Amino acid sequence: MGRTRRIAIAIALSAVLVLSACSGGSRPEGRPVPAPPEVTTQDPEPTPAPDPDPTSGTDPSRDPEPVDADDLDLDVAVEAVRHLAGTIGPREATGESYARAADWVARSFTRMGFEVTRQPVDVPAGVSWGVPVPAGPSENVVATSPGFDPAEPHLIVGAHLDTVPQAPGAEDNASGIGVVLAVADAVSAGRTRLPVVFVAFGAEEPRGMFDDDHHYGSRQYVAGLTSQQRGALRGMVSLDRVGVGGAVPVGSAGDSDPVQASLLATARRLGIPAVADPGQRSSDHWSFVRAGLPGVRLGSTSYAAYHSAGDIAAVVQPAQLERVGRVLLEWLAPR
Repeated sequence: MGRTRRIAIAIALSAVLVLSACSGGSRPEGRPVPAPPEVTTQDPEPTPAPDPDPTSGTDPSRDPEPVDADDLDLDVAVEAVRHLAGTIGPREATGESYARAADWVARSFTRMGFEVTRQPVDVPAGVSWGVPVPAGPSENVVATSPGFDPAEPHLIVGAHLDTVPQAPGAEDNASGIGVVLAVADAVSAGRTRLPVVFVAFGAEEPRGMFDDDHHYGSRQYVAGLTSQQRGALRGMVSLDRVGVGGAVPVGSAGDSDPVQASLLATARRLGIPAVADPGQRSSDHWSFVRAGLPGVRLGSTSYAAYHSAGDIAAVVQPAQLERVGRVLLEWLAPR
């Protein structure tokens, strides 16, 4: 065989072996497998994590925006007045209509993301604004943010949910509950300077002539506070008849009060008319003050339909609801 032919055969055989190796075929027995060439590798560039979805609520580094007066949704307050005074009507503290109202308020708080508890309140029989009323159970509806610790500094914002038997209770006090719900709605999506407890109190209306013949729900709430929880309370605001008038009354049980002064200063900062109302003891803040706790009242402008069948939704002025809600929200804002 000539040299040229031997070379051609060798080339052909090499090609067959290469093709066999590439196609997964076996090598001829006895032929060494060449070592793979040395390859130098580097760690791949890390894949960057995706930016957190700002709407997902899962990014712990994102704090809610601070609340302020402009966060108030007035429609929440107005609709509450219409529903409580119009759809439900009179809400005597031990009656079936009060229970319906308490269920509705509890559902409203729950939809906003709050944790809701129902505090039973035993109420005696008596005479409420000239009408005999039976003994029976009532309740406070209490809303707190998830993780709330009552032993840490906090604020309370509340309003009574009940009415005297003969009144639909639009101004007294669906107006107060309406603003509480509107403020709670804003707080549920925002950040306040201190945690806020929202309370719809039962059995505020009188069942007799003396001091201990009303404010049953708020007195029950205060009685249930431990000494540590009392020490953690930095201020209580009761919203009672807040839908009539052109200025915001800020009531204190005595001549003046630090919480009252702070709310009045907040109103001035917003340019909202407000007036000091000293000697105010006719709302649920008094249950706190008489126990040595800081408390004030928002509201109390006189009006003709007080405690009567004429206290219907048309009595309530949305502009006044807005004034009160804006002052309260700004007061709650971080400073």
